[in-house]
Amino acid sequence: MTTNGNSRDRILKLFAREKLDRIPVFSGMGNITVHGLKEHDYKFAEIHTNARKMADAAASTYRLFGFECAVAPFDMGIEPEVLGCEINYYLHREEGILYPTVKEPLAAKIDDLNIQLPSNIADAGRVPVVTEAISLLKDECGDNIAIGSYVLGPYLITAQVVDIGDLAKACFKKPDLVTKAMEKTSELIIALSKIYRDAGADYITIREMGAGPDILSPRLFESLIMPHLKHIFANIDSPNVLHICGDTNPIIEQMVACGADAISVEEKNNLAETRKKLGPDTLIFGNIAGYNMLVVGKPDDVDKAVKAAVENGTSAIWPGCDIWPEAPEENMKAMMAAAEKYGRL
Repeated sequence: MTTNGNSRDRILKLFAREKLDRIPVFSGMGNITVHGLKEHDYKFAEIHTNARKMADAAASTYRLFGFECAVAPFDMGIEPEVLGCEINYYLHREEGILYPTVKEPLAAKIDDLNIQLPSNIADAGRVPVVTEAISLLKDECGDNIAIGSYVLGPYLITAQVVDIGDLAKACFKKPDLVTKAMEKTSELIIALSKIYRDAGADYITIREMGAGPDILSPRLFESLIMPHLKHIFANIDSPNVLHICGDTNPIIEQMVACGADAISVEEKNNLAETRKKLGPDTLIFGNIAGYNMLVVGKPDDVDKAVKAAVENGTSAIWPGCDIWPEAPEENMKAMMAAAEKYGRL
């Protein structure tokens, strides 16, 4: 399946709740594959620090399979690096998939965490690399497909810059310190969202992956996380998406109340139950498994998963997290073919 030239329009019409010919196939998270890297003879480790290579890799899934978007960046190290963390890119690694990681948090304890935003966030860390990549994508394929970007959520950024175990305890024992940290990370999110949109991103996904019910209780999510997400979505441009991992059914109404234009759910979410709770008008993106289906499954499994997602009420055929880059070509093609087969409206 190849795109027919109106993929960007299809996605923007979806956000605008206009009539569509079929459900779009896109993502707000990583969707690069080793097949795209092979096409350009790039190593995975080098696409995170070079704008040209980042843009080429981001566009390759569209060019190879007809995926209807290109998204940059690919890793969770942008925000911690802006805040002063050192990132390991594993540039010595010749083969295989190993995402950049934070070498050390800024502090071991929340008591010692003092987040300071740079005076010029647009020039900090790898932000210039990401914005250049987004601009290249916009210039080179932005007429045909939607260009997306993402920023980590306020809790997830905080969990990257302080010991995660101490942060989890502090949510109960020192919520005021956690709130103070998230006030800073929220301002970073708002700033980065504007920078990426100005560079050419059509939509932004906020990935609050570590704040779902698998980790924090619904009560804690509502009291501690939700106020910051509300503030963020009230201060960033549309279109935007809120993504939270895990079984999000217990907090699905709170997710909608955060104010995003759409919500993104993964395979642990009972999509049919979510649709029933939220009604027909909410934009719900999901919930194709980015690894357990697109990598481990067979093409027939992928076909059935897409069919089930459509029947259960998804608004977009959307992997529930990053597509693991080693997804076989036949599974990527099966997802696109199934979208054409089952997604007609």
